Amino acid sequence: MEKITVDQARKAEAVGRQACLQGWVRTRRDSKGGFSFLELNDGSCMANIQVIADGDLPNYESEVKTLTAGSSIAVEGEIKASSGKGQATELHASRLHVYGLADPETYPLQKKRHSFEKLREWAHLRPRTNTFGAVMRVRNRVCRSIHDFFQNAGFLYVHTPIITASDCEGAGEMFKVTTLDLDKLPRDGQNKIDFKQDFFDRPAYLTVSGQLEAEIFACALGKVYTFGPTFRAENSNTSRHLAEFWMVEPEMAFFDLEDNMELAEKFLKTIFRDVLNDCGEDLAFFNERVDDTVLPTLEKIVAADFVRISYTDAIACLEKNNASFDYPVSWGVDLQSEHERFLAETEFGCPVIVHDYPRTIKPFYMRANDDGRTVRAMDVLAPKVGEIIGGSQREERLDILEQRMGEQDLNPADYWWYLELRKYGTVPHAGFGLGLERVVQFITGMTNIRDVIPFPRTPGSAEF
Repeated sequence: MEKITVDQARKAEAVGRQACLQGWVRTRRDSKGGFSFLELNDGSCMANIQVIADGDLPNYESEVKTLTAGSSIAVEGEIKASSGKGQATELHASRLHVYGLADPETYPLQKKRHSFEKLREWAHLRPRTNTFGAVMRVRNRVCRSIHDFFQNAGFLYVHTPIITASDCEGAGEMFKVTTLDLDKLPRDGQNKIDFKQDFFDRPAYLTVSGQLEAEIFACALGKVYTFGPTFRAENSNTSRHLAEFWMVEPEMAFFDLEDNMELAEKFLKTIFRDVLNDCGEDLAFFNERVDDTVLPTLEKIVAADFVRISYTDAIACLEKNNASFDYPVSWGVDLQSEHERFLAETEFGCPVIVHDYPRTIKPFYMRANDDGRTVRAMDVLAPKVGEIIGGSQREERLDILEQRMGEQDLNPADYWWYLELRKYGTVPHAGFGLGLERVVQFITGMTNIRDVIPFPRTPGSAEF
């Protein structure tokens, strides 16, 4: 018997096929006529398929009538056209096998609706809910779109290390990696921890970004991207922060800031267009149940050009509305989420690319402008979430890069290999980073970033 998915079985062209479906029971309703209606879902799509289990099945009384929400089964039979409302097909069972029952007294995913916060306690079960099944299907489509976009544009996929000795952002909020015995830490002559006895012979950390390593390959192979997990040891419990999250980071040789902004806009529009084309059922669910602006927002972004504005002009715009902000703005401060959202939602009503930020609030690797005050940085701001992409043209001039390191109290010896890229055939280059969870959160309208990643890692939370 051919095994197919619920998504395949729901299509009109499946009528007449003999097939086997496997999944989890959502509901069972018994008829007085001696048969039962089962709603079956296997995660391949939002909707269930109706299974009609006749009382003539050998295990009808002993097993079929014991099925409850969460039970796992395999059903063989013929797919027929359905006269039921909202469904094109249904499966008439000729055989039903029970893999596992779910105790209705203890199974938490009954008809009662639970808060998203409560569902985080059941991270092993929440993918079975409509919301989190839809989130994961959208997340999967976004990941596929990311790879398709860069592969089609001639980029090479590079795997950068998760363990690093370099702090890309200079923020110091990194998880340490060590094999030292924490109860008996070795000390040197100055009573400092002797990392010479550690596995890597020096302090090591979980990476906050693959950018610096990606630059190495961009300066040899032209256009590359890295896509993988990154980590921040930031003690934050907000709805926008995770300790472990996924980043896609392209780096392009011979690109300037204008090229970078153009690529970022095209990249986001491609992702949104792909999700609109392929995740219609899931997006309709989010638009109905979570945020009724999801669909019109995505459609508007795909159709419109992004606004580009300098940081200086953005500050001038925001200063006119300082009275409405919790954090007043002035030239030289970093933009808060409320400022970013004001620009994208209220002032322009579309994504905004802010560029040329003050050099004092940006990392050492961003190319300095001739004005001595700003760097060739850019942030793409989106409605509802604020910053969704951050990037810059990279500093390719050795002397200025060393000067910038000095301004931020970084030891050039720790970045000797990064500096050598500027000594041997340096080129203008640029890149940006997109947080996967941020973009999934934006697409789905989910308000908490912990609900768009399978197993959220936050302060005090690493159980699953």
